[in-house]
Amino acid sequence: GCHFMTVDNSGLLEASPGIHSDRLDQQKPDADLQSRRRTPVKIAVVIPRYGLVGGGEFFALELTERIAAMSPSYEIHVFANQWRQRSGLIHFHKVPIVSFPKYLTTVSFAWFARRGIDKIGFDIIHSHERIFDADIVSLHSVPHRLWVGNIRKKRFFSLFDRVTIGVDNSMVRNSDNTLFLPVSSIARDWFIDEYPFVAEHTRIMHPGVDMAKFERPDRSQCRKDIRARFGFLESDTLLLFVGMNFELKGLEPLILAMGRLKNTPREKQRPLKLLVVGKGNQNKYRKVAEDNGIGDDIHFAGVIEERIEEVFLASDFYAMLSSFDTFGMTVLEAMAASLPVIVSPQVGAKDLVRDGVNGFIVEREDVEAVSQKILLLLDQEKRTVMGADAYRVAKEHSWDAMAHKIKGFYEDILNRKGF
Repeated sequence: GCHFMTVDNSGLLEASPGIHSDRLDQQKPDADLQSRRRTPVKIAVVIPRYGLVGGGEFFALELTERIAAMSPSYEIHVFANQWRQRSGLIHFHKVPIVSFPKYLTTVSFAWFARRGIDKIGFDIIHSHERIFDADIVSLHSVPHRLWVGNIRKKRFFSLFDRVTIGVDNSMVRNSDNTLFLPVSSIARDWFIDEYPFVAEHTRIMHPGVDMAKFERPDRSQCRKDIRARFGFLESDTLLLFVGMNFELKGLEPLILAMGRLKNTPREKQRPLKLLVVGKGNQNKYRKVAEDNGIGDDIHFAGVIEERIEEVFLASDFYAMLSSFDTFGMTVLEAMAASLPVIVSPQVGAKDLVRDGVNGFIVEREDVEAVSQKILLLLDQEKRTVMGADAYRVAKEHSWDAMAHKIKGFYEDILNRKGF
């Protein structure tokens, strides 16, 4: 059946031996390139924490490991402060970080990374972090000045903020030929707002998803097991919410919208339930649910780090109404599980949502509109059709597809450098 495990407290991703299985190992290196390039192409990948928990960290690991498996002509070196090895295909180099006083954190990592890279010499530098310069920079967040001033609304910038902004500026200003890869149109728009002169050098590069995890022959068994575990019936319509910050990710408007639908004719046919996965102030939101008449319809599962895909497979649709999210990996995972999604316009993954076709984009403040979208998704046929389109879009964003895309960027850079 569908085995289910809770948190692995180490908070680290286990090495997964089968990760390269998607026909990548079988691919022959490009013979033409091999003959032109006598020595392997040396690629430096820079990120403070490689293969550890976190969106950017996971993104770097998946792409780097897959490219290493696809391209024997590449010799890939990771420059990191901490790492978790997965395949043995990659060389690692320790980058020190001076974290006290705090303002040295970003700049010291950038400085030591640069020193390590210069010592060896590389053909391509691909950074997932602010460093002084690189050939490719994956942008997982927004420029620090805008983050602190516009999103966190801080009136006074600390020394740490000012130094970090300085590293941002030097990275962009050293960038005659740097290619910037924001993870969504939201990330791109903020970046170009701050640095309009690099608009031409910017391409959106969404994160990927491991489709194999969601292609399960035993989905109905999964559905039974997970629902039994959390006290739901198979006939319930299950809405899933996953987030480590309930406030930011918009749990309250979801609860309010569900409250509006309680005891409507369609909701009575297949009662609507909410499964909340993640960390936050449960008591606060339990009270909101009780005040809105749905106290018994919500279950808080806490943090689930292992086999979270089984929870997606047991659900009927997914919602994330964040006030700000540069991407939102869980939206793509939900789509990989063939779930229609409801997102706010502030979620970067809205790039993949075709409104009314595989999900809905709706303002989080508009509780009435949110409840109307949920009402539409109480219709099982509609969910099935929309879920199929969500799956198709997710498939176009598999990690393998994304790795091929990055490899294309690498080849463009090598050609430009005359390799």
